Amino acid sequence: MKHRTFFWFILPSATAMLLFIALPIVSVLIQSVHAPHQQVIREVENCNVFGCTTTTVVDQEATRLLREAAPMGRFVGTGIYTDRNHLAISEVGALWTKSEGMGDFFGQLLNLPFYGALAFTLTYTALVTPLAILLGFAVALAVNAIPRLFRGPAIFVSLLPMIVTPLVGALILFWMVDARGILGAAIQSLVGDPTLSIKASTPLMWAMLIVYGIWSTSPFAFVVYYAGLQTVPQDTLESAMIDGATRWQRIRHVIFPHLLPLTTFMALIKIMDNFRVFEPIVSFNAGAHAQSLSYFIYSDLGGETRLLSSAAATSVLTILGVVILLSPVLVRTWRSFGKETA
Repeated sequence: MKHRTFFWFILPSATAMLLFIALPIVSVLIQSVHAPHQQVIREVENCNVFGCTTTTVVDQEATRLLREAAPMGRFVGTGIYTDRNHLAISEVGALWTKSEGMGDFFGQLLNLPFYGALAFTLTYTALVTPLAILLGFAVALAVNAIPRLFRGPAIFVSLLPMIVTPLVGALILFWMVDARGILGAAIQSLVGDPTLSIKASTPLMWAMLIVYGIWSTSPFAFVVYYAGLQTVPQDTLESAMIDGATRWQRIRHVIFPHLLPLTTFMALIKIMDNFRVFEPIVSFNAGAHAQSLSYFIYSDLGGETRLLSSAAATSVLTILGVVILLSPVLVRTWRSFGKETA
């Protein structure tokens, strides 16, 4: 392809990425190093027949002029990133010197807002990503192995978690795990504790969110893997069968290597989606037990006082977290591409 043709071909996509991705990220980065202006306070002396008193009031006019002169706020550098609501550098240092061991240190570290949200986000990503991919792969293998007559209904059932609106699916599970629901009552009878409530337990709430994440995101992996299975060379499979390879050996040595690029692609997509987990926490009303980085941003932007600078700093840290998690996969992909082109 000629350079001129390639330029006009890529120009619309590049323009859209610049307008809707690059510029907003730059805007968020600038906002994260500015804090709102403090209100201008002045002293007012009130005198009457009994004497004079001095009170402090907010100078609305001076505050307005200050905000008009510098609408972005006052420059604070990395002050927001290092405060208690984010990286909490001074607090972490104090915990490190006062803690009695690594267990005590991490236990107290999770009480800090940002690190508590980061712990749930990493746990959710680390568990949901591989388990959803494995479940989708297993379902794709099972559907591909059944007779063609039954594949249509099987595919429909496998795609139900993707077809059902996420909020509706979350609400159904939320009602089922209630103490009066079928799953909640079953768990109470299994453990022998009639007072057990999933909604009141932080570990059980985390487990429920992770199970829901696997259930709701595995159909995507199923669709990708099922499409990939249709491209597996049948000659290679038949040769392996003639040589006496078992089904597991054919999957391990023929099917899985053939689908490895799809696995890399899904790992990239899943890591990005799961690290930004937000909807399940809102759907299950689980903010009291589990907060992700995205939910942390949502909390800063809600309410009467919108903490725009705090939300911007958390957004930048979230982007950095996604980049760090994607780096091993991207490096591996780059090396594989280099070997193929060499």
